Amino acid sequence: MKLVIVESPSKSKTIEKYLGKDYEVLSSKGHIRDLSTKGKYGLGIDLEHNFKPDYVTIKGKSKIINDLKKEVKKADFVYLATDPDREGEAISWHLYDTLGLKEDNYDRIVFNEITKNAILNSFASARKIDQNLVNSQETRRILDRIIGFRLSKLMQAKTDGTSAGRVQSVALKLIVDKEREIEKFIPEEYWSITGVFKEFSAELFNYNNKDITVKSEGEANEILAKLSKSFKIINVDKKNKNKKSNPPFITSTLQRLASSKLGFNAKKTMSIAQKLYEGIELKNETVGLISYMRTDSVRLSDEFIKSTYEFIKNKYGEEYIGYVKVSKKTDNVQDAHEAIRPTSIMRTPESIKLYLTNDEYKLYKMIYYRALASLMKDAQTINTTVILDNNNYQFKATGQIISFDGYLKVYNDYEETKEVVLPSLDTYKSKIIVANDITKEQHFTKPPARYSEAKLIEEMEKLGIGRPSTYATTMETLKLRKYVNVVDKKFIPTKIGIEITDKLQECFSHLINVEYTANMESDLDKIALGKENWVKILQDFYNDFEPALKDAFDKLPKKEAVKTGDDCPNCGNPLVIRNGKYGEFVACSNFPTCKYIKQQEKAIKEIIDCPNCDGKIIEKRSKKGKIFYGCNNYPNCKTAYWNMPIAEKCPNCGNLLTVKSKKIKCSNCDYEKEDS
Repeated sequence: MKLVIVESPSKSKTIEKYLGKDYEVLSSKGHIRDLSTKGKYGLGIDLEHNFKPDYVTIKGKSKIINDLKKEVKKADFVYLATDPDREGEAISWHLYDTLGLKEDNYDRIVFNEITKNAILNSFASARKIDQNLVNSQETRRILDRIIGFRLSKLMQAKTDGTSAGRVQSVALKLIVDKEREIEKFIPEEYWSITGVFKEFSAELFNYNNKDITVKSEGEANEILAKLSKSFKIINVDKKNKNKKSNPPFITSTLQRLASSKLGFNAKKTMSIAQKLYEGIELKNETVGLISYMRTDSVRLSDEFIKSTYEFIKNKYGEEYIGYVKVSKKTDNVQDAHEAIRPTSIMRTPESIKLYLTNDEYKLYKMIYYRALASLMKDAQTINTTVILDNNNYQFKATGQIISFDGYLKVYNDYEETKEVVLPSLDTYKSKIIVANDITKEQHFTKPPARYSEAKLIEEMEKLGIGRPSTYATTMETLKLRKYVNVVDKKFIPTKIGIEITDKLQECFSHLINVEYTANMESDLDKIALGKENWVKILQDFYNDFEPALKDAFDKLPKKEAVKTGDDCPNCGNPLVIRNGKYGEFVACSNFPTCKYIKQQEKAIKEIIDCPNCDGKIIEKRSKKGKIFYGCNNYPNCKTAYWNMPIAEKCPNCGNLLTVKSKKIKCSNCDYEKEDS
């Protein structure tokens, strides 16, 4: 028996169907180990000995590891088939190390899509774990742990913030900087003047063939007084232009278009894409519908290109067959991956709509037609520009006609390409045409637009901050920490977000900035290619970071706690509001000398009578903060339930029923019914 280990349980079910009875496919359910919180500063890293990491089993993963170890002993050979990126490579390495695999009884396989051919072909190109990729991912993890733990402790001591991070804090700085641009912006008045004709309109843009800006109503009135309704056509220019399709999606462009066209945030987009990648149950098979969705490469496989050309020829005609779009490659593009594309061009969105949720269908349709359009012929347009003169004031009218739709035949829903038809004015050159009216309109310049999720991701990608897999997490962290508010789908920094940014820039402007963060991404890429030593990168960083951190602890004033106005009943010092694991609480300002904490007064929520004594079942909270339901006569009565009990008994065993997520279940046996 051969054992294949993947990350996702849903992925394992799909793959097992392709491989047959000689293979067992099991899941690690993601990461199995992480850095401990032991050692200096609780980092789980030996800072004095080449940043050696100390790993511990993630809580809840011991059983999974033990089960995998049992299956490894039974297996003739083990294939590690985690995701085809650096994080996946690191997970494979952790599995290799934890499960005690040997060099001669394992291989690493990768596939870009979960289809039968891709899975079977991956075995032909099996290899060993790429230690350079592992080193790159582990370096990223160590960097993020050092910065996250150490800077977060500083922020908690000196501000009202709770965390800081290598990428998170730079993204926040972009939002804060944009807000300050907006605050400084002073609107400027300007006016437009338009000649309105029967079939089109023309805007004033020149005076004596030089640019003109009309800054006030007085200037507009002066110009209008000089104009007649007779305009002379001085030039009609027609140009044939090719309009190229966009390349297929990468992670950032998928998130951006899903935001603008479908209204999905980055987290939702990636969650749906994950399901499409791992496998959807269709009529006769379970199959992954798209290729791997964490990528920054626009490359398409030769096989997909060939099959798509054939599809275009048969469905739309040979004249619609296009060419492969070549994107300008940047240094930190990981070209080992493909772009995000359908696993089969024959699987049209319409043909499988029945098997998808509405959101899955919308996203799959957009991915499908983007990939298809990228291999279709350019659209062709006829662009017309008409220049008219009125007493040495020049007006311009533009139009566009699509002469060949090309890729727009399938992609028009996602692109703003509108026809603006101008009348045929070729024969009117040097002739006079009369306007129905000449109008003026007041405008004001607008401040820079705040970042939406889509625009922030676009900016981060352009600047080289973060990686495809980090964009969605960064957005969610900024919202979760309350560093930003989202208003009309735009990011507005909160008071805490601005405070965090200012404090970090006061002491860490040389590290928490766009250039340094982008350069660090480049260094991580070099580690992945074996061109840079990971220990050296970490040492160089730490030599800059730790002295700056110590200076910051000395330099920045300690955050003053807010006084409640009451005094401590034990020692007489003022009571203050502090933040804890479960929110705000009131304690003595003389801590740790005085450890008085005021007990919070809250209404006790009675649920039902206790079935075992004369007490009441009330809502309680465990030591770890989890809500449960227990008798108020504890410890004399130890009746307790994790789910909320109701005043109804089980028809099978007579114990109380409990309710959770609209399901009514017995607290003792397997009885279950829907909550009506």
